[in-house]
Amino acid sequence: MRDTPRSQFPHFLAIPTRWMDNDSYGYVNNVNYYSFFDTAVNRHLIEQGGLDIHQGGVVGLVVETGCQYFSSISFPDTVHAGVRVAKLGNSSVRYEIALYRNDDPLPSAAGHFTHVYVDRATNRPTPIPAATRAVLEKVL
Repeated sequence: MRDTPRSQFPHFLAIPTRWMDNDSYGYVNNVNYYSFFDTAVNRHLIEQGGLDIHQGGVVGLVVETGCQYFSSISFPDTVHAGVRVAKLGNSSVRYEIALYRNDDPLPSAAGHFTHVYVDRATNRPTPIPAATRAVLEKVL
């Protein structure tokens, strides 16, 4: 996904970096990239009514993730996280996320993660709720 332009993503979230995101080398530490992924996906789901993190009976658990790094991000950059759904199954969804630094046309990093939807009480896989599926289908 190194050469993926912004136009390939139907949803974006701007995330300002923080002073504390930089490591001793002066760049955003790699662990923060996964936080950007999580923030972009879950904020979109919450804002679109596809996820109730406090009362919802069904929640998505991350079961797989990966990231490739292409160029550095550092404070005070703004990360523009592009989100799309790569695969939508019965109880799981695979997201692809690209992180663009400021106005850069190509991503600084790109990755993926998979949510498996589970019943909050039993922690067993369950079909993706209709409201969540509707939100996910908009970013396919």
